[in-house]
Amino acid sequence: MLKIISNQDFDTFSNNAKLAPRQRSHHNLHEQLDANVQRLFISTEPDTYMRPHRHSESHKWELFLVLKGQLDLLIFNDEGQLTQRHSLSPDTNRAIEIPPGTWHGYACMSEGTVGLEIKEGAYLPTQPQDFASWSPAEGEDGADAYRDWMRTAQPISE
Repeated sequence: MLKIISNQDFDTFSNNAKLAPRQRSHHNLHEQLDANVQRLFISTEPDTYMRPHRHSESHKWELFLVLKGQLDLLIFNDEGQLTQRHSLSPDTNRAIEIPPGTWHGYACMSEGTVGLEIKEGAYLPTQPQDFASWSPAEGEDGADAYRDWMRTAQPISE
């Protein structure tokens, strides 16, 4: 089946994110969670918190493209120090591929941001050991402050 995503769909995705308690929404293109390739649009608003995590399975790379708005990708070392920051937007870097085992998180930098995530399936919920223990869980005390820190933090000099 041919799947067409229009600018009007982007507006709908963004409106869904604005109305969502987590300030983000997903629109899957894959029909089954066990699909070999996961393809989904992720709409985000600046108040969303995307906790640093990794995909520890050796085949779980992640390709992320920003089609509207801006997300900043943050890369961390095992101790939780920010080592890289990359702007993703139609005006900067459009896409980035993250290798398996890389600690990363995203900071939404503008309203109405829409990205496309592609990664190898099947979908499995992130395991507790793959969320960064040095960052607060979503909804915990300190999560909003950590999200705000993520928006402005700069990498350490190595």
